[in-house]
Amino acid sequence: MNTPALSTLFTEAAPAERLERVATALRANNFAVEILDDAAAARARVQELIPEGTTVLTGASETLRLSGIDEDINSSGRFESVRARTLAMDRATQMAEIWQLIACPDVIVGSVSAVTETGSLVAASASGSQLAAYAGAAPRVIWVVGAQKVVPDLDTALRRIEDHCLPLENERCLETYKVPSALNRLLVLNAEPHPGRGTVLLLREAIGF
Repeated sequence: MNTPALSTLFTEAAPAERLERVATALRANNFAVEILDDAAAARARVQELIPEGTTVLTGASETLRLSGIDEDINSSGRFESVRARTLAMDRATQMAEIWQLIACPDVIVGSVSAVTETGSLVAASASGSQLAAYAGAAPRVIWVVGAQKVVPDLDTALRRIEDHCLPLENERCLETYKVPSALNRLLVLNAEPHPGRGTVLLLREAIGF
């Protein structure tokens, strides 16, 4: 596949009928789903879904950063920010406690790299720090997902991660942390065993990687 076609495939917002198809498939797999117009609507909805004072972890996500959701959770003072707390802890002596806090927040808010039309969510990570909470350790999960992340199936989801997401994340990490990223861990969520635990806010616009 040539570069322009690849770019269009992985960056263009899915049309309304595909979003509805994805939402139906996700609901059949016990995920709660809301289709929202844009990042501003998602930002407002996240505020409504999480009670003030709740312990919340934000997964590393350009979607959260660009939408303002990351700032709302970690800097507003309305929530108990796991990220703010762990950044103040000593990595040399408190690493075990840091990992416990990250693994089991009351709520984790993040995104995924792809969502399939068959109703699966696919997350990629270099460190894996958010994956335990996504997979089941956190009692509540909210994923904010741009419309460009819709793909037909798992094969295409993996291709999207390798060919599109990883190069962009690698560039971000080099600029921000001076170290490259890596595709070290993948999590595929095919269904939610506990109905209502996971909520997908599926946007009609493209945002993030």
